[in-house]
Amino acid sequence: MTWIDPHNGSDRARHGIATAVVVGDAFYLVDCGMGVAHQLRMAQLGQSGDFHGYEGLRDIFLTHLHSDHTMDYFNIVLSGWYHGLPGPEPVGVYGPGDRGALPAITGPSDVAAVNPDNPTPGTVDMTTYLTQAFATDINDRLRDSGKPSLDHLIRTHDIDIPAQVGARANDNQFPDMDPFVIMEDDRVKVSATLVDHGAVYPAFAFRFDTDDGSITFSGDTAPSPNLVRLAQETDILVHEVIDADWVRALYGEPPYSPEEEGFIEHLLHSHTTIEQVGPIAEQAGAKSLVLSHLAPGNNPRERWLAASAGFSGDLIVGEDLMQVGIGARTS
Repeated sequence: MTWIDPHNGSDRARHGIATAVVVGDAFYLVDCGMGVAHQLRMAQLGQSGDFHGYEGLRDIFLTHLHSDHTMDYFNIVLSGWYHGLPGPEPVGVYGPGDRGALPAITGPSDVAAVNPDNPTPGTVDMTTYLTQAFATDINDRLRDSGKPSLDHLIRTHDIDIPAQVGARANDNQFPDMDPFVIMEDDRVKVSATLVDHGAVYPAFAFRFDTDDGSITFSGDTAPSPNLVRLAQETDILVHEVIDADWVRALYGEPPYSPEEEGFIEHLLHSHTTIEQVGPIAEQAGAKSLVLSHLAPGNNPRERWLAASAGFSGDLIVGEDLMQVGIGARTS
C-alpha cells in the first residue's frame, strides 16, 4: 500500500512543503520545507522513542532548489544521526543539477553574484557546501561522539536531464518532453519531467509508481503540459495551488512599484491558480487531486474547495499530517 502525508503551507498555521510516500515499511520524502524534521517524527513513520523516528527513510527527492523546498534538507541529514540513521544503505538524495548559467537580472544591474566561482550549484555541490558550513559540528560528532561519516547517511545525485530534450537554463527551461526514470527499487519507480516554475531551472515534477498505484507531485509550477503527460491516469495528483485574489491584494490597489509588480507577476506566472488546477487534474485523468503547498496557508477552506470546478474526481484539501491512501492499509 502507499500512503502520503502532505505537510503544506506558507504561514504559521502550517509547516513547510514536504510529503512522505510510504510503501510498506519504507518511505520516501518529496521536498524538505521548514519543519519537516519535526513533522517526520510526528508522523511516526519510523520507530518510536528516543534516538528513533527516521527508520525506513530510503530516498529524498527535491523538486527544485528554492529555499522553501530545501530548508530542512540538511536538518534531516544532521538530525538523522540521532533519529535512526544510517539505515542498511545511505539515504539517496535526488535533486536538480547545476543550473549552468545565472538567470537574467530583472532588477538593478549591479547585483553581484554570490559564490562567483560556482554561482549555480546543484544538489551535489549544495550538499558539499552545507557539509563545509557545518564542519565544526560534524567533526565533533565524528571525533568525540563516534558517529559514522555522512557518506554512510546520504548519497547525493544530480538528476541528469536527457540530452535530447534540449533544455537550457535561460531560454528553454521546460521544453515539451517525455517523462524519464530517475530511480527504481523494489518498492517504487520514480519518473521526472521538467515543469514551468518561471525562471527557475531545473524544476521537476515527480511520479511514483508502485504495485498499489501511482502518486504524482507537481512541484512548483504554472500549468504544464509536461506535468499532464507525467500524471496520466495517476491515482493521486498532489498539486501546488495559489489564490490569485490573494496575490492581487498583497499590495492594495495599483499603481504598484516595479518591485511589487515584479513579485506579483512572478507569483501569477510561475504557480497554478485555484481556477486552473481542477482542469489540469481532469486533463491528466487523475482519480484524486490533493491540494498542497497552499498559498496563502490561512485561506478559508471554502476558497480552496472552488478548485473542484472542472474536475470530476475527488478533491482533497491537504492538511499537516493528513494521510491519503491507495490500496488497503495493513497497520
